[in-house]
Amino acid sequence: SGLIGRSWAMVFAAGGFKVKLYDIAQQQLTSALENIRKQMKEMEKSGFLKGSASAEEQFALISVCTDLKAALEGATFIQECTPENLELKKKIFGQLDLLVGDNVILSSSTSCLLPSKLFTGLKHVKQCIVSHPVNPPYFVPLVEIVPHPETDPSTTERTYALMKKIGQSPVKLNREIEGFVLNRLQYSLISEAWRLVGEGVISPTDLDLVMSDGLGMRYAFIGPLETMHLNAEGIANYCERYSEGMRLVLNTFGPVPEFSGEIVQKVNQAMSEKIPVVPKVLDARRKWRDECLSGLAKLKTQMKSN
Repeated sequence: SGLIGRSWAMVFAAGGFKVKLYDIAQQQLTSALENIRKQMKEMEKSGFLKGSASAEEQFALISVCTDLKAALEGATFIQECTPENLELKKKIFGQLDLLVGDNVILSSSTSCLLPSKLFTGLKHVKQCIVSHPVNPPYFVPLVEIVPHPETDPSTTERTYALMKKIGQSPVKLNREIEGFVLNRLQYSLISEAWRLVGEGVISPTDLDLVMSDGLGMRYAFIGPLETMHLNAEGIANYCERYSEGMRLVLNTFGPVPEFSGEIVQKVNQAMSEKIPVVPKVLDARRKWRDECLSGLAKLKTQMKSN
């Protein structure tokens, strides 16, 4: 019932599903419910609440439980949101494996642990899948659906359909790969950003501006492949025009950075001057980010309906 678990609970409740939020600590659950109610009320007030039901009606769909067996009663889909620790997650799925029937989907929120590392050896491995959300899932709809080599195709299809039903934007990976797709793209961007700042080409704040007021403006609506398609007379024409230049630039990329030493200090100083590393300030900035994401999501929905 941490940040990801709370956000998932809100997403499923917005989709009209009953949700049982499980945790080992009652206080954690009490805090989670308070936080969820507060967030729902605030979003209802600002017009950003997802779903057709009121905040109170959605909140009434969420209950809490400290007993795992009781939490699973009547469940058709289980979304695990424990910390990114392989042994902890394996332990949880080992417990779930002993308690569930043959029709329940066992899904993990992991952002980088491979399904083959998580689920191999489980009796219900055919029902296991990764549904990796983008943090926070309530405001960013993408979900990467990643099967284990033994996952039954029907598990993938049912998970995909469920994510569509609750208003998320699922994508299916045909096989597992380190970092899945989102983080592979994100890490390649972070890697080059780190090198450019480290080599003194650009300041950390200006680097971020290149994304927020440059590439990010396009990427909020279309991906890199469609961008290529539209920036020429189709993909084939783009490659014809720009492939030589792209290869020249790509060949100048350096090795994978260490993410340590002087560059960490340089980037940290710039980011800390902009947003001091104080819980109150960070929380306020995160709230601002989430409000921006809500507004963008609302705009995208309106544009699609037009």
